[in-house]
Amino acid sequence: MPNLLKKVMNLLIGTEPIVTDMSTHLPKTAAKTQKPLKRPFKKMTERELIQLESDIGAQLFGSVPKGHRREFFNLDLSTWIWYDEWIDATTGQRMNMTIRYEVHENGILKVQEGARYNFIEGRELENFMAAIHLYYERVARELYNTEPHHSHPLQAHTV
Repeated sequence: MPNLLKKVMNLLIGTEPIVTDMSTHLPKTAAKTQKPLKRPFKKMTERELIQLESDIGAQLFGSVPKGHRREFFNLDLSTWIWYDEWIDATTGQRMNMTIRYEVHENGILKVQEGARYNFIEGRELENFMAAIHLYYERVARELYNTEPHHSHPLQAHTV
């Protein structure tokens, strides 16, 4: 009975799953990815793996300018996040922008701050699709040390 209670509590409260040690598969070039190498015997959380994936995703669009911070990652089966942070040259204030891309059966919905929602199309859609395919390839090879599977096109997942 105590084991059942523990499972129910974990379902209700939630716990972050522990992932096997990935330190041997980490890219050796990205500066942020050096951090987990300092603790090679601890297991990595899902959040830490997403951060490592984001480090790779940020590099897909060219080098990140000095003073900028960029993230691009796959949050779940149907959500992609783009985050950019910089210092405004005229005001000196820290600025940021977050864009969420949601995969739906009828297209990719771009959700921006200020309640701006639109389905992407044309060149923007082509660029997004190219970016996620490159993301999958690089993350699979550089972080998880495996070859990416290209058997399924991007599709909306429903629970």
